[in-house]
Amino acid sequence: MSYQILSATAASITELKRNPMGTVKEGEGHAVAILNRNEPAFYCVPPELFAYYVELAEDAELNRIADERMKSPDVVTVSLDDL
Repeated sequence: MSYQILSATAASITELKRNPMGTVKEGEGHAVAILNRNEPAFYCVPPELFAYYVELAEDAELNRIADERMKSPDVVTVSLDDL
């Protein structure tokens, strides 16, 4: 079975064990695919990129909630003068 590698940089688990920080730096701020027997086992991401992914996931969840609420018939009309 073939797997798609979703990063420009890949390293083996052995390389990661030998030099963890060097492996992360190889990605130059991007994800590094960690391979086990030439198959992706996981992706190693720097903290800044992980924070960005978490923010994207939170935004997607908030958008889902907003879309769900837009379908609700419980609409309240408010004028700016009432605020």
